[in-house]
Amino acid sequence: MRSANVLVVIGALLALLGIVGFAIPVFTTRDTKEVAKIGDLKLQTTEATQHVIPPAVSAGALVIGIVLIGAGLYQRR
Repeated sequence: MRSANVLVVIGALLALLGIVGFAIPVFTTRDTKEVAKIGDLKLQTTEATQHVIPPAVSAGALVIGIVLIGAGLYQRR
């Protein structure tokens, strides 16, 4: 694969991640932990954690992706 194609693909992935970051800025993960175990009895708890993607990170990924796509298309010529 030529370097121009690699730049376009990486740029497209970064731009896509930037758009997804703007569309879904908060996502939740769940973690199940074992609290106690007495014989066959298990006590578990599920903890939900919210993660926030800052708008500056999404914008940065989008801008860098667009620049890389442009650089890859420019090198093709």
